[in-house]
Amino acid sequence: MNSKRKGVGLSAFTARSQAVSQFASHGDFLRTSNLNALQTQLSVFQSLLHQFSLTHAKDIRSNPTFRAEFARMCNAIGVDPLASSNASRNWKQEGSFWAQMLGGSVNDFYFELAVRVVEVCKDTRAENGGLIPLAEARERVTKGRAIGGGMEVSDDDIVRAVNSLKPLGSGFTLPVVGGRPMVRSVPKELNVDQSTVLDALQMLGYVTVSMLQDNLSWERPRAETVITDLLADSLVWIDLQDEETTYWSPTFIHEAAR
Repeated sequence: MNSKRKGVGLSAFTARSQAVSQFASHGDFLRTSNLNALQTQLSVFQSLLHQFSLTHAKDIRSNPTFRAEFARMCNAIGVDPLASSNASRNWKQEGSFWAQMLGGSVNDFYFELAVRVVEVCKDTRAENGGLIPLAEARERVTKGRAIGGGMEVSDDDIVRAVNSLKPLGSGFTLPVVGGRPMVRSVPKELNVDQSTVLDALQMLGYVTVSMLQDNLSWERPRAETVITDLLADSLVWIDLQDEETTYWSPTFIHEAAR
């Protein structure tokens, strides 16, 4: 009886092993089939996306809303229209796969826009210390204050253009100051105190040393040091007309002057 029980046990063990092996083999088959199907679907979608970009190249370039929707459609499947860091005339020979697939129009547009954003930041750096509201940068590009005349662009376009500069180590970033998106064109990082004062400037338009002391419980030397640093970088403007020296946000002054 013992030998029979051992035989049954071994037989069951062998059967279970065979079943596990069959399940594993079937699982591998399903994974391979699903992967092949997904690759086929992606290939078809890539082809359609390519054709779409060629057919609607003019709309992608001229219509900010259409362009933003196209970019979101690309991002939804992990496609980066700006994947190539070389948006030059030789993109067909030297650009990335996506640059070749999507065509030069999209890459060339953001490359041109990035150049214009750089020009705007350079032209206004003496006024704002290299920290300009994203909306103002867009308006200046749209009105043609940068090189080559105006371009119809959206905030989303400005963000994508600035992000395309990152591989170049340009130092351009997109911080949020006082709840407002900004474009910073200087590589210098702001410390916590400086960021706090800039947040207050975006909300109030100006600050004084006594305001910082009263509202932030800072000692006078701390408040004066922060203001001096911001003043040296042209991030604040000084006003000596009031009884107490006032420090204004350049952005606030420009907006008030419009």
